[in-house]
Amino acid sequence: MQTNTQALIDMKESGIKIISSQDMKALELNSSYLGVSTLQLMENAGAEVARFVSSRFDPKKAKVMIFAGIGGNGGDGFVAARHLASRDFNTTVVLIGSPDEIKNPAAKTNWNALSRMTRSVRVQISPDSKLIPDPKGEVIIDALLGTSSSGPLRTPILEAVEKINQMKSFLVAIDCPTGLNADSGSVENVAVKADMTITFHRAKSGLMKARKYIGELVEVSIGIPPEAELFVGPGDLYLAARRRKKTSHKGDNGRLLVVGGSETFIGAPALVATAALRTGIDLAYVATPEKVAHDISSMSPDLITIKLEGKNLSSRALSAIEAALSKVDAVVIGPGLGLERETVDAVEKIVRMVEDRGVPMLLDADGLKAFANVKRRLKVPLVCTPHIKEYEMLAGTSPPDEIMSKAEHVRKEAKKLGAVILLKGPVDIISDGISVRFNFTGNPGMTVGGTGDTLSGIVGAFLSQGNEPLKAATAGAFVNGVAGDLVAAEKGYHLVASDIVEKIPKAIEDALSCL
Repeated sequence: MQTNTQALIDMKESGIKIISSQDMKALELNSSYLGVSTLQLMENAGAEVARFVSSRFDPKKAKVMIFAGIGGNGGDGFVAARHLASRDFNTTVVLIGSPDEIKNPAAKTNWNALSRMTRSVRVQISPDSKLIPDPKGEVIIDALLGTSSSGPLRTPILEAVEKINQMKSFLVAIDCPTGLNADSGSVENVAVKADMTITFHRAKSGLMKARKYIGELVEVSIGIPPEAELFVGPGDLYLAARRRKKTSHKGDNGRLLVVGGSETFIGAPALVATAALRTGIDLAYVATPEKVAHDISSMSPDLITIKLEGKNLSSRALSAIEAALSKVDAVVIGPGLGLERETVDAVEKIVRMVEDRGVPMLLDADGLKAFANVKRRLKVPLVCTPHIKEYEMLAGTSPPDEIMSKAEHVRKEAKKLGAVILLKGPVDIISDGISVRFNFTGNPGMTVGGTGDTLSGIVGAFLSQGNEPLKAATAGAFVNGVAGDLVAAEKGYHLVASDIVEKIPKAIEDALSCL
């Protein structure tokens, strides 16, 4: 048998693209956001399964039995049953579970349709292992769990899989054999040993690591629009959002340091830190000149201020910032710093200090301008969030006006830096030097001062929660724009940045409410 590594090499050489189960879920969410609903995708998936079965078997000779679960994979099976019946196949569906347990709206819709097909499809409900019938038919379809298999199978799914594997029928798995981890390819106790696996959109990364379970691998399109991978949507937030554990303690959900503020600019670092808290982190520290720190403390008791000596950031602050870096998971440098010579020098030293500590970093505003003087590839994850003028300073040139050409310019610059660049604008352009994403959320009212600070706070929060820079940047751009759109819906374009901060929780909850 091939090693897992060799199997993945073979996939790449054959041109098969792979995707994780989480990334696939994100694409489905983005598709729905674009107007291609989960119900439509499920219809396409089930129809493709029926098409492949009918291309291999004669409906006059082959009986089909579908074992379906109560989730989305079961919904695919319900659709397949309907299409197979329309092709005159003798079709039976065994529901492992109770109809009342079907919570997935698309699966529920298809179950309701199937339950009315009393003449063309036989349905048997098996809520426990004692009621599971022996599989019968030339074709058995596994629509039990699909990519949601995780850990050892439990009753009654376990018994259903054991019975399926005892048959000499042709076994078809929908998306992923039940019991096989779609990402790792591992099997905890038992999994369906399929003769054919029909997987959707792209092969899941674990499939080619367990060939004895998947049989012939068939990859089919279910109508996910290419824009779902190009345009930022709620799926990107789904990938980045932290699921807070009931057992978590203070600091477990992210700790962010904001280095910013000056005698002239007080509000910027406060907006960054407050936006980060509203995104869901536990602790926000603001390292800022002493007078600014007192002002920020009076503005918000939620922020922990670190009082730096002097009117502006200078090398005298390095020891205090170094101590703070030991307490945090990410750092934002730049909002409201100013560009005094001593400040620019201090930023360069702080960047090296952050590198030594290995802390993910976001550079914005004056921090980004200071970095532009000595720009280089850093040893830590880095996100830069420039507006167009700051980008021109960073890149040393102006990008083209045409959006796709501009995006390619950003991609090349991000590749040079080994960083993620989030170029703010009417359409945000985000790139890690490999892929390019576009964010369309937001509105003209967000040209008001401070909205870039709220963006930095949101992205910084996602960085502090352990996200890769591209995930943090895409999710942050989406949330910031949605929050701004929520404010605009209430107040028109008379918004201010603090309005956006207050709408961040709703923007997140609304986007994830469909899960």
